[in-house]
Amino acid sequence: MSTAGPDPVGIVGVGNMGGGMAARLLAQGWRVQVCDIDPAKVQDLERFGAVARATPAQCAMDVVALIVCVVDASQTEEVLFGASGAAGALGPGRTVLLCPTIAPADVEALARRLAQRGIAAIDMPMSGGPARARDGSMSLMVACEDDLFERHRALIETLSSKVFRVGQRPGDGARTKLVNNLLAGINLAGAAEAIALAQRLGLDPARTLDVIEQSSGQSWIGSDRMRRAIAGDYEPRAHVTLLHKDTRLALEAARAAGFEGPLGPAAHGVFDAAVRAGLGGLDDGALLRLLRDGSHKPPAASS
Repeated sequence: MSTAGPDPVGIVGVGNMGGGMAARLLAQGWRVQVCDIDPAKVQDLERFGAVARATPAQCAMDVVALIVCVVDASQTEEVLFGASGAAGALGPGRTVLLCPTIAPADVEALARRLAQRGIAAIDMPMSGGPARARDGSMSLMVACEDDLFERHRALIETLSSKVFRVGQRPGDGARTKLVNNLLAGINLAGAAEAIALAQRLGLDPARTLDVIEQSSGQSWIGSDRMRRAIAGDYEPRAHVTLLHKDTRLALEAARAAGFEGPLGPAAHGVFDAAVRAGLGGLDDGALLRLLRDGSHKPPAASS
């Protein structure tokens, strides 16, 4: 069964990633209604044909599926079950696609509460950045039962050509995303340290990054963030606070599983220092500023 019928898709949270997803669906001919606490983001999408809704509940009316693309578990709970929450407007037989990076236990709890109302949940965190959300090449880590996936296959595969079925139980998408983002945090902290060292050694940072990109030290997130940071561009595409949160959640999941590695806590400590230094609202490439300026003193990783 295709979801590309007369019913629209709702998206609550149309910031960098949610806005990219909305633009992608609109460009592919889908009907999309959107809601966000920032009216400017909604107005921008209206120009491309999106229908603006004032509350999550209104955004959920008459949709075949609702995509939730906010920052954390508390925002997700408010969107679904708050005073103007979407769950009350969805009704039995509808589906919520959960895209935020949150703890597996939170995904499981949200899925249970939705199921009590007859609403299905697809655990579907994403990775790749706004440009890849817009062009449909971001990664989607999907955990849900097979029949639910088939019901919404058209929607999911319109959103991305890189769909990974990581499990059938809600929470496995979140677990996969936390593993990915822990490594992203480690790679980014390492790239910032390397470029800061290059500058301290008197090397040209841009030329050094050229070498790294064609050598064994290359990482996508390192190239993406350090190229901007070297140019002094800290306009936030992904705030420092996001990987600060995600590395913390990954460490909590690791502890719950009885696992302790050496690099995750160190990387989280760098993000923690950046937040403490007042850099939380900047692009996460601002780790270079922190390390280059020598203001980082490795703290005990916070939880």
